[in-house]
Amino acid sequence: MIKSKQLVVIRVSLSLLVGVVFVGCGNDLPKDKKQVMSADESPSSSYQGWLSWRGPDQNGVSGETGLPDKIEESAALWKYAIQGGGTPVIANGRAFIFGFYGETQDVQEALVCLDADTGELIWEKRFSDYLSDIIYNRYAIGAPLVDEETGNIYLMSSAGLAMAYNQEGKLLWEHSMLEEFGRLTFPNGRTGTAVIDGDRVIFRGITAAWGRQGPARDRFYAFDKRNGDLIWISTPGGQPIDSSYSTPVFHDLEDGRRVFYSGTGCGNMICADARTGEALWRFQVSTGGVNASPVLYGKDKLIVIHGKENLDSSLIGRLICLKIPTSVAEMGQTPVVLGADAELWRNEEGMRSFTSSPVVHDGVIYTTVATGELMAVDAKTGERLWSEKLAPDQIHASPLYAEGKIYAPMFDGSFHVLKVSKEQAEILSETQLDAPCIAAPSVWGGRLYLQSKKSVYCFGPAEVKPGLVASYMRKDPEPGPIQRLQVVPYEFRMKPGDTQSFKVRGLDNLGLLVEKEISGGEWKKFIPPAAKVKAEVDAVLQGDGTLIAPNDAKQSAGALKVVQDNAEGVTRGRILSNVHYSEDFESFELSQDGGDEKFAYPPLSWLAARLKWRIIDTPEGKIAGNTLDKLLFQRSRIFIGDPDMSGYNLQADVMTDGNRRIMSDIGLINQRYIINLVGNWKALEVSSNHDRLKVTVPFAWKSNEWYTLKTRVNVDADGMGMIRGKVWKRGETEPEAWTIEVEHKNAHKKGAPGIFAFSPQAKKRVFIDNILLSPNE
Repeated sequence: MIKSKQLVVIRVSLSLLVGVVFVGCGNDLPKDKKQVMSADESPSSSYQGWLSWRGPDQNGVSGETGLPDKIEESAALWKYAIQGGGTPVIANGRAFIFGFYGETQDVQEALVCLDADTGELIWEKRFSDYLSDIIYNRYAIGAPLVDEETGNIYLMSSAGLAMAYNQEGKLLWEHSMLEEFGRLTFPNGRTGTAVIDGDRVIFRGITAAWGRQGPARDRFYAFDKRNGDLIWISTPGGQPIDSSYSTPVFHDLEDGRRVFYSGTGCGNMICADARTGEALWRFQVSTGGVNASPVLYGKDKLIVIHGKENLDSSLIGRLICLKIPTSVAEMGQTPVVLGADAELWRNEEGMRSFTSSPVVHDGVIYTTVATGELMAVDAKTGERLWSEKLAPDQIHASPLYAEGKIYAPMFDGSFHVLKVSKEQAEILSETQLDAPCIAAPSVWGGRLYLQSKKSVYCFGPAEVKPGLVASYMRKDPEPGPIQRLQVVPYEFRMKPGDTQSFKVRGLDNLGLLVEKEISGGEWKKFIPPAAKVKAEVDAVLQGDGTLIAPNDAKQSAGALKVVQDNAEGVTRGRILSNVHYSEDFESFELSQDGGDEKFAYPPLSWLAARLKWRIIDTPEGKIAGNTLDKLLFQRSRIFIGDPDMSGYNLQADVMTDGNRRIMSDIGLINQRYIINLVGNWKALEVSSNHDRLKVTVPFAWKSNEWYTLKTRVNVDADGMGMIRGKVWKRGETEPEAWTIEVEHKNAHKKGAPGIFAFSPQAKKRVFIDNILLSPNE
């Protein structure tokens, strides 16, 4: 066991909670959706505990008894020093924490595994931020997730690494959501948590990728929880206005359809099919992103709160109750847009909650709001029952309900225990922790776990108590006949020489699995009718669906379709180059009408490029330039290679429009570093995150003149990296010396090559030509 220098207090040392049996708790969910276990029954899975941030019933309610009435900071059983804002999750006597260490260049997020009894460190895995917009150390605002079947731990870092680890800390698989799916980051760093349903683990984020996923949208991605294969992508809303980390809540409809509900960055509450990702309905809640998670009330109601401006009033924030529709979109249909009649009631009386999610118990909604109050609302009528002022304000943390008590962490670092009922609230305890609290608490075995922005605490009795925890014992209904095929992986990436095989599954009209694997069927390359770029993958498709990329395969992208007995399924993917790639754009046909110019779309295989860049003609030949029609696209990061690449040179000719007062930025992305010519500063810059790593040297470049920019990253065996860039006027001799050289202690060991551009206020364009990717000497 690793000794923990961060361990501050150890009061007890107890055995691990393995093999303890628990009983299902009571709440406002339908009784037929719960499984109650008696003391002589075996648990339904190998891993028991508080496995996700909202607990076993998805709503922040626990049925445990004997939890402490009084919490004192000085009386913690143990305290572990790590910064963060995520809920600790507990599984079989282990606590899993999402946090971070460091302050400036040395900031690293971490998945930490502690002994839940003693707080001793068992293992930790650290990962650095890269290419994000996160500021002010707004890291680790999310939570791990433990799968009750396998015990695997799932987590997405603030930079967008979606990861799966086993109980001993072995990395099972990972996806760079930024470099594979174009996930955007935001300064607030809100990350959220994954959710599991059956064999699927679902991550979410605002992405701008390629093809039909090119436009920026708030999307959900379902991966096979064991091997990381992508099963489906869901795009249930419209153009986002804000980020969102509302956690999906699952629900079984009466017709057997499995769905989830979630807030989105476009201000909607959405419903999507959990088995297929199809969007079923949406309801516009606000003008900005909805970050709080919804709560189910009974079989057919959904409680939703937000903290943005309302559509039909000048007030900020609203608590509403939605009637869950019995009729939803059928397979392949456009999602239903719910009208005002879906709203059973609303309450705007101080109901402004940025990200704090409500709890519901015994017909009462409890929620903390932006003004620092705990509100109680009648779930049937929406009438406010009472309010209790707890702190000056509230930002993120959600309350927890257990045994007639509310446990409420607040943004000022105070932690409150209140005895609550429909009639009143009685403050039982108030203590001041060492830092602000933006994470919800969790409970297990009679103990309460809580993370402040500096430490993780464990409160409760010295002797562990068997808890009361609900366990979902779901069994899908019998499926009908096969109506569609599901191809896994839904999206793939290949390099020259690679071979890709697929698994075809048969689903009925409700997405229920009929056949785990279907052989046969007719395979063909497929161009969707609405595709803006008509293209195919440069690979050989075998009769059994195996796809083979020849050794000389070119960068390309496209879709495949399989048809069998009138059922069909599709998959799509990209062929990406290895370290040998060049592009001068001369082969592009400028067939698109851009009003003032004819243009061609950039290569389909480029990630997040179609709406942000276009190929145009100039007297000197064809070049690529960024678009300025949307302020949202004033900053763009385009990836032209695989995120597993390393050890390469990336070079291109670059130019910016403008004058001596106003210039834009143009640069290259090499192994998760941006080497960038900064126009208004007349400088060459190396950065990965501007608040973490940013080094600049003067370089007096001019607008409307071409320069050649060359980049390289070397990483030593001990993890020390050297990031290099050189720039010179195009056509002149390449200088021997590098213009900038920057050391990075914990260097990024891999990353996709790409293009970076920033046109402040979308005023001045940048251009690029003669891209050359080659092996690092």
